[in-house]
Amino acid sequence: MSSSAPQDTGHRLWSVDEHLADVLGAVRPLEPIELQLLDAQGCVLVEDVTVPVALPPFDNSSMDGYAVRTADVQGASEEFPAVLTVVGDVAAGSGELPTVGPGEAARIMTGAPLPPGAEAVVPVEWTDGGTGGGAAAGMTPASAAPEQSGGEVRVHRAAEARAHVRARGSDVQAGDLALAAGTVLGPPQIALLAAIGRGTVRVRPRPRVVVLSTGSELVQPGEPLTAGTIYDSNSFALAAAARDAGAIAYRVGAVADDADTLRSTIEDQLIRADLLVTTGGVSVGAYDVVKEALSSVGSALSSGSADPGEDDVDVDATRIDFRKLAMQPGKPQGFGTIGPDHTPLLALPGNPVSSYVSFELFVRPAIRALMGLPESEVRRPSVRAVLKADTALGSPAGRRQFLRGTYDAESGTVSPVGGSGSHLIAALAHADSLMVVPEDVTSVEPGTELEVILLC
Repeated sequence: MSSSAPQDTGHRLWSVDEHLADVLGAVRPLEPIELQLLDAQGCVLVEDVTVPVALPPFDNSSMDGYAVRTADVQGASEEFPAVLTVVGDVAAGSGELPTVGPGEAARIMTGAPLPPGAEAVVPVEWTDGGTGGGAAAGMTPASAAPEQSGGEVRVHRAAEARAHVRARGSDVQAGDLALAAGTVLGPPQIALLAAIGRGTVRVRPRPRVVVLSTGSELVQPGEPLTAGTIYDSNSFALAAAARDAGAIAYRVGAVADDADTLRSTIEDQLIRADLLVTTGGVSVGAYDVVKEALSSVGSALSSGSADPGEDDVDVDATRIDFRKLAMQPGKPQGFGTIGPDHTPLLALPGNPVSSYVSFELFVRPAIRALMGLPESEVRRPSVRAVLKADTALGSPAGRRQFLRGTYDAESGTVSPVGGSGSHLIAALAHADSLMVVPEDVTSVEPGTELEVILLC
């Protein structure tokens, strides 16, 4: 890597780390609530959950077959089967159970409790199924042949004690820790909670994230394009990214470059937002209306680290920060809180790649922090990988560059995808990682080791 000193632009440039620290410093985990199990999916548990009763709560069969005493089937074979008297059926959910005495067996189904006196279960395939013929392939339904719950069964193989028996408490014992606080509740965790009898659970709710893009040139997909218009991809990308991060995402259609309209839209959305994300309108153009619109609804962050500058908007002695970051793509950024509940808002640049990279670096960590996840799970994981490329990669001095790449874990290499342009959506769609070029590096030669942020 070749190095160069950062350029002095005459304006304060914030580092990526400084900006992220301010964002995370202003975001607090959402207050816990009690939710029904299915409503809690994707949420973070806020308390340890212990097991109230053993699981399974009783000895039960892991096979369809016959509950037997081991002494009665000792030495059994196809030539000399053990002939046992069938004393009844034991189905899953059975309450009253037959007692299995010497020379007896009970027909038993998977999950059914082991009846008194029985020591093991022989699968039905080890028997004649009560038909008097050869090895059975399965059981005849009880409704079709109720008489088979009685009569005799021939057992062709011996069984050791506890064979095909799931012991009480073999999964978890009463008093065991089922799930620890901080666990994200996915389908297996929901299943465990249901299995131990929990109908509700105390969690931090999934953050509600409202995403809206700005720009009079934006048209909704499915509608015809006219001269000078493009399709709105940012709001779709960021709403999907918010869901991927664990949030409940609400996508708002593109808002025209009119401060009053944007202001009204933002105020309307606050009722359902724990976090609001805008794209576009944060640069220095004549139609970048986000600063103007937010100036009358925002309240400043009191991070204490920001220096007042010409891009700060003062509102009743408070401030929404619009910054220039030492990064590419994504130099213009905005961050503050808005509305009576001081809802966090991140204002991202409008170029698609800039917007998405900014989301991954700043919005995703904010969502994860709102969820109450530990610090180790707030940011995307990163690895070190060797650059695999035909030529050296250039990078602007004084900027931390994030280039799209594909990571090969087996070889420990990463390859660039597309160029560095912030409009190259197709390249972004084929990338699974971001290659990080430090601020003091202007050229990265093939074979150089880089930090790589994994996106999936």
